Amino acid sequence: MEVAIVKYNAGNIYSVENALRRLGVEPLLTDEPALLRRADCVLFPGQGEASGAMSYLRSHGLDTVIRSLTQPVLGICIGQQLLCSHSEEGDTDCLGVFSADVRRFKPLHHEEKVPAMGWNELTGLSTSLFDGISEGAFVYFVHSYYVPLCEETIATSDYIHPYSAAMHKGNFYATQFHPEKSGSVGERILENFLSIARTPQPIRP
Repeated sequence: MEVAIVKYNAGNIYSVENALRRLGVEPLLTDEPALLRRADCVLFPGQGEASGAMSYLRSHGLDTVIRSLTQPVLGICIGQQLLCSHSEEGDTDCLGVFSADVRRFKPLHHEEKVPAMGWNELTGLSTSLFDGISEGAFVYFVHSYYVPLCEETIATSDYIHPYSAAMHKGNFYATQFHPEKSGSVGERILENFLSIARTPQPIRP
């Protein structure tokens, strides 16, 4: 099975690469459209700033490529945010795969720090991405922006208020948290995504 990781100007890509290697997968890190389209599944991870990331994707034609992918795609952290329609970070138009907009956390109390950093629990789990994961499982987050709850939400977390910890539409999946930094829970989620790629699922509109 060919597993590709989108190469662009975002941090944390190599930790995802290493996590896949621990699962026995040798991923291809690439920004070549033909290689991304040929892969059995594609991961779109990263940490960074939305406007700079989108500028890079557009300048390399990767915005069009990512939107056109038909195999399973997994966005991680800023990858989830860039798959949305618009981000408050830099007033940025994003890829528009998901209909939601990305908003900045606004603390309501002194103890609420931004960025939100650390372990938080998942609830409201759905789709095979979370097979074998229990309600209330903890995963690792680092983010200043979030996606509100919406029809594409498949897992919820809560910091200041509830938000989309994971999303799904058609062949696109995404997590705000970092599965590659989330221990055995994150490892199982990555394994589930690879299983989705090995066994194609019906694509929902």
